Amino acid sequence: MKLNQNESRLEIDWVNTLFLTLTPLFAIILSWFFFKTHGPVLSQILLAIVFYFITGISITAGYHRLLSHRAYQAGSIVKCLYLLFGAAAFQNSALKWAADHRVHHRHVDGEKDPYNINKGFFYAHIGWIFFKEQNTETSHYPKDLLNDKLVMWQHKHYLAIAVTIGMILPAIIGHFLGSAIGGFALAGLARIVLVHHCTFFINSLCHIVGNRPYTDSNTARDSYIMAIFSYGEGYHNYHHYFPSDYRNGIRWYHFDPTKWLIKSLSFIGLVKDLKKVPEKLIVQARAEMQNKKLQPA
Repeated sequence: MKLNQNESRLEIDWVNTLFLTLTPLFAIILSWFFFKTHGPVLSQILLAIVFYFITGISITAGYHRLLSHRAYQAGSIVKCLYLLFGAAAFQNSALKWAADHRVHHRHVDGEKDPYNINKGFFYAHIGWIFFKEQNTETSHYPKDLLNDKLVMWQHKHYLAIAVTIGMILPAIIGHFLGSAIGGFALAGLARIVLVHHCTFFINSLCHIVGNRPYTDSNTARDSYIMAIFSYGEGYHNYHHYFPSDYRNGIRWYHFDPTKWLIKSLSFIGLVKDLKKVPEKLIVQARAEMQNKKLQPA
């Protein structure tokens, strides 16, 4: 992790640091204990997979594409589910998450970028969360989010929601499946760790791995491989050039479960006003990049 002289004096956020370092440890210990005493119970594993997808996609479809970029509109029921299960991902409230992300897009790769990849892979991936907030721009929350009653309700009760939905609920369901420890270890702690790093890949590997078919003005890259690990967010070069599009993977064969969820919800009227970039602009962006690559150095 590359820190300049001013950053070397940043104050460590011990709550975040301890949580992010201890959850993997406890996840490994409790999961090992559960498997040793109960074996690989299919129902517990399926519970963890369900929580993995619900909480992760609540971040990508809810925190990211809906609240950060307003790529579509969602009714109260869908938004509430995003906020409940998004909190269970333990990535902060939607208000804070979206505010940070908008600053990231506004100052990508610059000093004000909260997870600037130019400060190193570790910093962009997780290191930035270890330090207390220094960027005053991220402390001024957007008015559209401040005026959203559901967003503000979640922000006010974030910790209680996160613990209840993200830890207690998996333990309760796990109890009825035969082991509360199994539910807590797998669908709770281990799932939290996996969702953390699959989401964090968007800030780190998606700025390192892949190609840049739409723009080379920033480090964001498109990667089919990263899309698999990030719920479809791996088409990151496209996203940084066209951030208001509800899609990241624009072709039918692109792996983008977040796009598929949003589109499916639109079919039954739960979301609407899905924003799509006109194909003409997409083709134009690709053509300009191809021409640029053909120009002599």
